[in-house]
Parts: sequence; C-alpha cells; structure tokens
Amino acid sequence: MKLAIVTAYPPSKVTLNEYAYHLVKHFRQKDQVTEVVLLTDKTEGAKDIDFVKNGCRVSVKECWEFNSYKNLFTVNKALNQTKPDAVLFNLQFMKFGDKKVPAALGLMLPLVCRLKKIPNIVLLHNILEEVDLGKAGFTSNKLLQNVYNFIGTSLTKLILKADTVAVTMHKYVDVLNNKYKSTNVVQIPHGTFEVTEEQPEYTLPDGPLQIMTFGKFGTYKKVEAMIEAVVKVREKTGLDLEVVVAGTDNPNVPGYLEGVKQKYSHVPQVRYTGYVEEEEVPTLFKESAVVVFPYTSTTGSSGVLHQAGSYGKAVVMPDLGDLALLVQDEGYQGEFFEPTSIDSLANAIEAIVTNEDYRISLGKANYKAATAYPMQKIADMYLEQFDKLIKKKNPQTNTVINA
Repeated sequence: MKLAIVTAYPPSKVTLNEYAYHLVKHFRQKDQVTEVVLLTDKTEGAKDIDFVKNGCRVSVKECWEFNSYKNLFTVNKALNQTKPDAVLFNLQFMKFGDKKVPAALGLMLPLVCRLKKIPNIVLLHNILEEVDLGKAGFTSNKLLQNVYNFIGTSLTKLILKADTVAVTMHKYVDVLNNKYKSTNVVQIPHGTFEVTEEQPEYTLPDGPLQIMTFGKFGTYKKVEAMIEAVVKVREKTGLDLEVVVAGTDNPNVPGYLEGVKQKYSHVPQVRYTGYVEEEEVPTLFKESAVVVFPYTSTTGSSGVLHQAGSYGKAVVMPDLGDLALLVQDEGYQGEFFEPTSIDSLANAIEAIVTNEDYRISLGKANYKAATAYPMQKIADMYLEQFDKLIKKKNPQTNTVINA
C-alpha cells in the first residue's frame, strides 16, 4: 500500500509535527506499506526522514503553507501526482491556519479524497465541543465564542465527510455520535512515542531535583503557578529544587515566556530550555524528578503525558477534563491538584519529591500504561481501518494486512 500522510512534519514548528514523525517511523516498518508519501508544509530546512531501522521508502512533497488560501488546490494537485492508495490526515482545527478561511479550506481535503474515491482517515486530535475557548486562547468574548462554536460545528461536519474519523478518547466518540449522528467515528488511542525495551532507571542524576513542564505556553498552559508552588515547597522542605520550563510560547501569545522570565527573575534555579529538539527529549525526561502539567484547561489527549509515562516519570496533573479521563481510560497515575490553587499544586509536588518510594511507584504505573499502546501498535490499528475501507470500496481487493 502506498500511504500518503497530510501533516506538518519536522523541522516544521506547526502543531502535531512530532506526532507525525513517530507515526511515519513505524508505518515504514510495516511489510504491507510499500511507500510513505509525506504531503507536508513548506519549511526552510530538509525534512527529517533519516531513520535508523530499515523500512520502506519515504518521499516528501511540500505542498501547503500555514494560512495559505491555496492549500486545498495544491494538496489536491499533489494527490493527483503521487496517486496514493490511501490517505491519513493528521489534524486539529487550526492545522492549516489560524485564519478562518484558510483553516476551513484545508479541512475540506478529506471530502475531496472521498469524492476522488481515495480511502481516507482523519486523525482528529481534539474536538471543539471539549475545548474551553477562553482558556485555550481563542476568545473570552461570549458572542465570539458563539460564532466560533457555529464555525466549529460547520468544520466538524466537513471533517466527518471523511471515510473514517479517528479520535483518541472514547468520550469524543460519544460526543460526535450524539451531536452529529455520525457512524464513521472510531477510537484509536494517542499512543506512546518511544517505549524502551528495558525498564526505565528510576534513579536521578546528582544535583537539584528537576521539576519539569513541557509544551507551548501562554494560553491554558501557564507556568507562574508552578514556579510559585516550587518556591513554597523549597521553603517548607529545604529541598534543592530546580524548575525546568521546556518549550516555547504558544503562537497565540508571543512573548509570554519572556514576560515570565522578567517577572520571576528574582527566583533562583528556574531554567528555560527554549525549543526542544527531538534528540534532546529523552535526556530532558530522564533527568526530571517530576513532570508537572500546569494547565487550566485541556484540548485533547496529552502527548506529554504519554511521553512522561514512557520514561517512567511521576506526574502532577490538574483534576480536570481529558487528563482525568486518561487516568480512567488508560491507567495513568499521578498527584492531582486544583487548577486555581497554588497551595494545592505545591502540596501535590511535595507529596512526590519528599517520598522516593511513592515517586518510583507512580513512575512504574505510568510506564505500564504507556507501554500498553506503543506507536507500533497504533500504526497497526490505522492499517486495520484502511484495510476495511479498501475492501469496502473494492470487495475484490486482497487484504493489505498480513495475517
């Protein structure tokens, strides 16, 4: 099967690029996939397709740009040129732009594939019905929120024109089926990027205990409370703690982290890593004692939580939304805190850093949860869905999945 994937891809900084990298890494190792065609956004640097393990050919066709009005046509042209057997879209609502028209035009592409009779699946990482528009940085204006909800409903209807829509959480399946009466929505878990074959080492490097958070900050991910909470834990316990803020500003809030640096310049041992390259991620997690999620809202299944689990890390999470559901659905464990309370966050961090046995037990539980759905297994689940679509469109076609 010649599989095309429409996605942002490293070195792109557009959202979901890292997820695509790990999907491709495992798709290319499947015997039934003869070629992976990346239909990607345009970047200055070369795409990262130098994989260590043997696998099928990966080709790249840069055919769209963030906020371009031409993406619908340029991606369609690329589909005509590459002639894939199936197409996977790696999407969220602002994948093709943060302006309404380019975003909407890009989200018409699954319908285009269906009209062209190309079997297609949309991996939809979040749904607007489960996003707090104010906290997520879209708008706090109630009138505008109603407008966004109307637009979101219209865009969701467009996306549901795909052959199959895959979402990462069971709740999303229920919401879409109940609201849109859809019959083509399936759950495929987010999956864990890297799962080591050996058990993680739960010992930590010499020096301060690193309290780390990872992501794009400024909207619903804010680090002020985390910094203040760590200060409280230092004062109460006397422990040597370092705050590690790993990542960059959310594109909707440029300059956010620079403002935080200035505001907390008097607080010692706060380190800002900036953008974290793929090869730097393992060290970042392995050296951390605790991974904190200083969120005031959630917008989908957390890739960072799955990464933390894959490295056997204890986590501190807000007791809200999708993070709480992941604990129920996939077996992750952590200390929970009230999202609006610095004292609650401090207590959660303290419970872990003052009890090594507890920290390790949380790490082991999260490693077990992460290893249940490695990306290798997720790739198989998508291929099974494609097999069903191909056989449905052409009953005479042999299965693409090896028995």
